[in-house]
Amino acid sequence: MEQPRTRPPQRPQRGQSQQAPVSPQGTIDEAATVYRVVDAKPGGRSRPVPPVVLALRRLPNPRLTGIGAGLFAAAVMFVLACLDSLLFDGSATVYGVLFLPVSALTALWVRPADLVTAPIIVPIAFAVGIIPISGGDGGFAGQTMALVTALAVHAGWLYGGTLVAGLIATVRKVRMMRLRQRQRREMSAARAPRDRRETRRPRR
Repeated sequence: MEQPRTRPPQRPQRGQSQQAPVSPQGTIDEAATVYRVVDAKPGGRSRPVPPVVLALRRLPNPRLTGIGAGLFAAAVMFVLACLDSLLFDGSATVYGVLFLPVSALTALWVRPADLVTAPIIVPIAFAVGIIPISGGDGGFAGQTMALVTALAVHAGWLYGGTLVAGLIATVRKVRMMRLRQRQRREMSAARAPRDRRETRRPRR
């Protein structure tokens, strides 16, 4: 009996593209056609990343809900106010300066679905944290009047932190919308050649 001849596997020549494996149903295996897009400038040079952006990327990046971000901001501001009362005799300037980075972190760490709540959470956290340094006496009424007075006197820091949180939330929202539009354009551009091939295919 003659044994069937086995041909050695031929290597693809230069200039020829290697086709993807074909499944038993005659369709091209989709797992083999994977393409990666690398953002780079023409000539193979990547864009330099500023050191500030690199430092921000190294920070933890949790995703808090609206309630979680509110609890985080209120708890941190209350603890900072207690430390301010012990170390700096309840300095309003120290409390206001510490309020700005807490507002920024709250707006950065809230999840995209709850970005609208960031400018609302921050003033509430400011009011909760200022209670230990408001200095009210005489029961609940005295504490309430002292709190209202402190909020009115230090409204500049309150508006500043709210503005910081609002700006960060707006920038994140705009970037998220641009990313979605870019993904839609890429998906439509990827579907266009396939639709053209389907329309050019002869009907049987």
